[in-house]
Amino acid sequence: MWFYYCNCAKRPASPLAGLARTQQALAPNKPWLLYYATGTAHAPHHAPKDWIAKYKGQFNQGWDKIREETLARQKELGVVPANTRLTPRPEEISAWDSLSADQKRLYSRMMEVYAGALSHADHQIGRLIDAVEESGQLDNTIVIYIQGDNGASPEGTLQGTTNEVATAGNGVTEDLPFLLSMIDELGGPLTYNHYPVGWAHAMDSPMQWTKQVASHFGGTRNGLVVSWPERIKDHGGLRSQFCHVIDIVPTIYEAVGITPPKSVNGVEQKPIDGTSLVYTFDDAKVPTQHSTQYFELVGNRAIYKDGWMASTTPLRLPWVTIGDEPNPDDYQWELYNINEDFSQANNLVTQHPGKLQELLKAFDAEAKKYNVYPLDSSFASRADPSIRPSLTAGRTEFTYFPGMTRIPEGSAPDFKNKSWTIAAEISVPKEGASGVLATIGGRFGGWVLKLEDSKPEFVYALSNQPQHKFRVASDQALSEGDHVLRLKFDYAGGGIGQGATGTLLVNEKQVAQGEIPKTIGVRFSLDETFDVGEDAGTPVAEDYADKMPFEFTGTLKRFAVVLEPDNLSPEDKARLRKEMAKALMNTH
Repeated sequence: MWFYYCNCAKRPASPLAGLARTQQALAPNKPWLLYYATGTAHAPHHAPKDWIAKYKGQFNQGWDKIREETLARQKELGVVPANTRLTPRPEEISAWDSLSADQKRLYSRMMEVYAGALSHADHQIGRLIDAVEESGQLDNTIVIYIQGDNGASPEGTLQGTTNEVATAGNGVTEDLPFLLSMIDELGGPLTYNHYPVGWAHAMDSPMQWTKQVASHFGGTRNGLVVSWPERIKDHGGLRSQFCHVIDIVPTIYEAVGITPPKSVNGVEQKPIDGTSLVYTFDDAKVPTQHSTQYFELVGNRAIYKDGWMASTTPLRLPWVTIGDEPNPDDYQWELYNINEDFSQANNLVTQHPGKLQELLKAFDAEAKKYNVYPLDSSFASRADPSIRPSLTAGRTEFTYFPGMTRIPEGSAPDFKNKSWTIAAEISVPKEGASGVLATIGGRFGGWVLKLEDSKPEFVYALSNQPQHKFRVASDQALSEGDHVLRLKFDYAGGGIGQGATGTLLVNEKQVAQGEIPKTIGVRFSLDETFDVGEDAGTPVAEDYADKMPFEFTGTLKRFAVVLEPDNLSPEDKARLRKEMAKALMNTH
């Protein structure tokens, strides 16, 4: 959700609302701007249980019926033309009626969780609006509400997931019995959940496709609401003029009477793209002024011009994230008359070849103007982490100290697909010590080196599934005094995400050893970090979940990391770069 307030100044008050109240108290005549972007409805879909419960049973009819019901409501509300057609469901997505009873029960619950998360976020926006209204500023506040930044996400796999990073990035599978065992945990801290592709497609009803597919409105179209009671008198009115997110800034500028500066601190500014939407405020029937707009993402591209739209046919299904990357020249084009075909249901490419050529020339002009060329239809390699700035690239030895926490994975040592050693210099007091010495990742993938009642322990989590938690632990407590605790991680090699042997040593004496049959090859997490002396995120192992952040109670003098060179083949390295980039692309 993107939510803008621009002031020209029931429910419990939101903390953000306090900012508006403070501003009103200190400088009531000074305009203000608030930009509020929630994480909803990006995965993971999390919400309080009572909000999820509001939707119990409301999606049991399945995604095929939901698509039909959604279009019927859209027509009833007048937000789509009465002649809008429902586009077909791709054959790769199962028909709801073909699913088993367990699948239907699970997938319905996943959608209930999503709906609960979305409505919970909407409620918080309502709290903000209430606070502005209570301050007496709502009539002279322009509110611009955008639901989403792309079409619904298909990255939850065809069956949904409790661990998006593991399934999308690391190739971990989840069977139906495991997913069913987690059904009551969906939406809570024990899951990093995402619904199945079928629901993503249904949420884009009546259009084709989903997120990633910028060529079609199913991948790009989102709802927009503009409110300004003092200025817009047509409360509840509908507008059908074509507009784009780049129109928001010029709308705000015109609404508040600001002329954008041509230079800022001596730096000449580029012209502002987009068309102010103020022209639509007083006349619902005024002709569209945003007449041309190009779209492009990972080779999927389109051009809208004067009510017509040319769109490329996707060569890679958006929920298929592995395989060959298509050549941009291999894409075929479709053609739609948007003025008569809101959902892009009727491809007119054979009937109007001249119109297609006209639009292709328009795309070429826009692509040259906005630096779209050269076209790149790759999905993963364009986000290759190896070409990104890094604080750790080329380094093999690292030293850390207590309190160094929340280090992003990209700025931490790369513990994947290689052998390494970690060592902690510690002092154990007379009463013993417990706590985390170092960790990366967390519940959904990562490792931790810790002491439990002075007993050293290393836990490696391939995923959140119980059988994917591998433990190397000593049953002997450390004595009072100074010790060096070391963990040798001997990678088996032979490819990406292979197994390893973990050996735990105290003062260079082996105290435990264990096998880790499969390791994380691409990414531990998207939001967890590397922490020293405590665990600032979720626990790698549930046995210390109630002790978080489980700060080490002894003395940690320093923590050292030594990485050995990886032994991957050039082919494995190339595949790894693609897989790492794929994980990043899938989850943004």
